[in-house]
Amino acid sequence: MNTTQISDSCVTCPYPNPQASLRLFCFPYAGGSSLIFRPWFNSLPKTVEVCPIELPGRGIQMKLTPLSRLEPLIEDLASALVPHLDKPFAFFGHSMGALVSFELARLLRREYNISPIHLFVSGRRAPQIPDPKPPIHALPEPEFIEELHRLNGTPKAVLENAELMQLLIPILRADFSVHETYIYTPAPTLDCPITAFGGLQDEEVSGSELQAWQEQTNATFSRQMFSGDHFFLHSAQSLLLQSLSQELHRITSEISC
Repeated sequence: MNTTQISDSCVTCPYPNPQASLRLFCFPYAGGSSLIFRPWFNSLPKTVEVCPIELPGRGIQMKLTPLSRLEPLIEDLASALVPHLDKPFAFFGHSMGALVSFELARLLRREYNISPIHLFVSGRRAPQIPDPKPPIHALPEPEFIEELHRLNGTPKAVLENAELMQLLIPILRADFSVHETYIYTPAPTLDCPITAFGGLQDEEVSGSELQAWQEQTNATFSRQMFSGDHFFLHSAQSLLLQSLSQELHRITSEISC
């Protein structure tokens, strides 16, 4: 994997905001691209510069092979992000993105002595809780696609488009492998506050599994639940962004003081 290529383009910022007091780096779910955060730009405070992360294999990084293990992925991401960490920053990640952002925060603290000012995790059980379900990333294609149907995160029109699926399946398999081969390693708790978001009808993540994120910080913790399944960040997007905006406004107000 060419780290320089990743470093050049994984941090996207379609609407640069040099006057912002905080950068919010957003990490997508399995199979997702930076485009899922495009509706966010006009909904978050103007004091925040929104920087979606584009992972290998999609968008402007389409020519790069998706990584199927977490460790090399976060090592490459850390190298890419460090030049952008010259002002206070926060992470938001949904599902796989929550896991990536958490381990990235631990790596940045360990190797660079840098930490996010806040960690927003969404739709993902706390990392110390093992996955109770069998892995799906290596299933034969028909069974793999059936699981994608069940998760309800890939549009039906895409799932039924054979040509699109041939492009998408290698990315999805790699992303699910990142998730499913992850082994939690105990380490000192983070110093930044954590906010966990969840879906009330999410069959993948329970409220107690979200609450367990509290064990990963020695700062404040809060949990907020929204109506919707695992992909409530789309179905309850306006309420999620309203909640996120309130928290970001409070954070940037404190930075300015």
